[in-house]
Amino acid sequence: MTTPPESPFAMQVVPDFARQAFDYWADAWQRTILYWDVLRQRGNQYRRHKAMVVPNVLHFEAEPVLNGLFFERPASYGLVRIKPPAGIVIDPLKRPFVVVDPRAGHGPGIGGFKADSEIGVAMRAGHPCYFIGFLPEPMPDQTIEDIIRAEAVFLEKVIELHPDAEGRPCVIGNCQAGWSVMMLAALRPELFGPIIIAGAPLSYWAGVEGQNPMRYSGGLLGGSWLTALTGDLGNGKFDGAYLVENFENLNPANTLWAKNYNVWAKVDTEAARFLEFENYWGGHVNLNASEMQWIVDHLFVGNRLATAEITTSDGIRVDLRNIRSPIVCFCSKGDNITPPQQALGWIVDLYEKDEDLFACDQTIVYAVHESIGHLGIFVSGSVARKEHEEFASNIDLIDVLPPGLFEAVMTPKTGEAVSPDLVAGDWIVRFEPRTLDDIRAIVRPSLENDRRFATARRVSEINLGLYRMTLQPFVQTFANDAAASWLHMTNPAVLPFELFSDKNPLMKPLARLAGEVRGERRPLPPDNWLQEVQSAVSEGIVAALDGWRDWRDRSVEQVFLWTYGSPLLQALVGLRATDAGPRRRPGVEPERIEFIRGRIAAFKARIAEGGLHEAAIRSLIYIGTLEAGFGVDERHFKALRMMRARNDAVTLEEFKRMVRRQFYSLLLDRDAALAAIPAMLPADARLRARALEAIRKIVSAAGKPTREASRRLARVEQLFGMAAPAPGDPGRT
Repeated sequence: MTTPPESPFAMQVVPDFARQAFDYWADAWQRTILYWDVLRQRGNQYRRHKAMVVPNVLHFEAEPVLNGLFFERPASYGLVRIKPPAGIVIDPLKRPFVVVDPRAGHGPGIGGFKADSEIGVAMRAGHPCYFIGFLPEPMPDQTIEDIIRAEAVFLEKVIELHPDAEGRPCVIGNCQAGWSVMMLAALRPELFGPIIIAGAPLSYWAGVEGQNPMRYSGGLLGGSWLTALTGDLGNGKFDGAYLVENFENLNPANTLWAKNYNVWAKVDTEAARFLEFENYWGGHVNLNASEMQWIVDHLFVGNRLATAEITTSDGIRVDLRNIRSPIVCFCSKGDNITPPQQALGWIVDLYEKDEDLFACDQTIVYAVHESIGHLGIFVSGSVARKEHEEFASNIDLIDVLPPGLFEAVMTPKTGEAVSPDLVAGDWIVRFEPRTLDDIRAIVRPSLENDRRFATARRVSEINLGLYRMTLQPFVQTFANDAAASWLHMTNPAVLPFELFSDKNPLMKPLARLAGEVRGERRPLPPDNWLQEVQSAVSEGIVAALDGWRDWRDRSVEQVFLWTYGSPLLQALVGLRATDAGPRRRPGVEPERIEFIRGRIAAFKARIAEGGLHEAAIRSLIYIGTLEAGFGVDERHFKALRMMRARNDAVTLEEFKRMVRRQFYSLLLDRDAALAAIPAMLPADARLRARALEAIRKIVSAAGKPTREASRRLARVEQLFGMAAPAPGDPGRT
């Protein structure tokens, strides 16, 4: 039988197939050498970072202002002033911004990690900027209270340095710094302008079943006794690498594969970005064991901040309802460390009814990003150029919002936008009114959920007591610095940094080999068929690891729910099914109800007070420009501020007080508040006409008023004596 001759096509395909395979394996080998060298560079970078006196990843130059090491109660914290880059002009009359970074395993600087960052956008808006950072080692016997007191001294200094600034400092608390900022604001409210808490957990039991497994960790570990053991093994210090390891365990596909695969696959372009981020990710810091124990007992497991159960060493209760500054809560649905439920749950923990917010003179603004991850809230340039830039540009508007709950809604500024000159950035911000029911729809509070976590808290207290009585004396006897150092070096979050550095003799020849590879480097063409195979294999590994993570998280959740939902265990720790609730409910306590009644009576007694300014602001609130039922557009406020700057010398703080008083007047008795307007106006018709014209301009700053706003404007014109009521207009709502 005769063998048919090979076609020319087959003869061409086989060599091409083999050539692409050879090219791929040569390229893969080169990428592997270069990838190892990137890890070597990361290890050397890690060692240089550790050798710095004050390790940080700030993108900006800074000059020291205050050092907490020399305070009466020393703290390993410091205040620095950020030097504006070339081309940035700072307005000394604008309120300063103070960024506080989290001490949660990593070193400081994430709030100013890039040019497009919280610090960067605040400086571009003309605000002086300061940064509160910390050292990698805590002071001996340093406590959380020492840190909070140090932050108070820092804010006092910033206020002293800016006596002519219009408004108190805006303070940004990132992640774990958010709760310390909120605690300080509850204890020293006079130090604060608006507060922005970004990705900050405040309600630690909150979450959605099937989505937030990290909140179960404390219960599954038996409570905080393991924290005490870890601190004892660290000879009185808690290694921040353990916290980093917990973060990494949330996403094993990224930790074990995707992050490193991305560098290996794109080593020619991804190395610089990888090294930049790893400089932050590998900059671990320590806490005193007592600090970490306090955090776990009072916050992570205890969840005492959101229900005003924390008291200071001198007996002062930390009640977030004492905060008098607007609070901006920025969180994301894509954040698996601080989901929106934990960022916003404290609101419905503290407030029972919407009226309670008004009585406490509390303004809360929230914004929920759809997808960004936890670190993206602070690091992402796109987030900085949108949310943080708009917060900075509109910080004075936020400061004068009336009491209540608002959602920051941002829409792109287009060519058809009305009054574009009144919009600072690329987005138009509107603060839409919301209710506590809107927050409950996000948080989904559950009595059954609270009962489970309250059971876990009591089990934690029991286990911690047993550990301290039985094992702790022995562990502390044998603990020493050498053993603590060895444990740190072998931690999975640290070991790769140590192994892949020039400290390892095997790495030194790698630098020469990588140099030779770079000289002969020829990246693989994108049409190589093995590239697709490589990508498919990687996707399969990621899918497998994600599947394992999902199974693990479901199992963890079910074990927690079954264990701590057991009526028997709940009864053993003293919880009864007939109890109204296992948690303190500050909003329904008798003394709080009496306080609210007293506030209402005091405001009603002052409804008729005021002059032309008060009458104009009351009118604007009634029309809807500032009323909680209508929302607030940034253009309204900027038009109002421009007119205020031209016509009078009312300060921002005075204006803020006026807005709140007039808002309360309308809230408590709208008919009486409107009826009082004519008596508040001057006899001079020209002054009344000028004020009314300003009101009309402000109302139309964001476009044509709605039908309801136009009807209310006509009512105001009648009250000012400048127009007759429209036919058929009842003159009231």
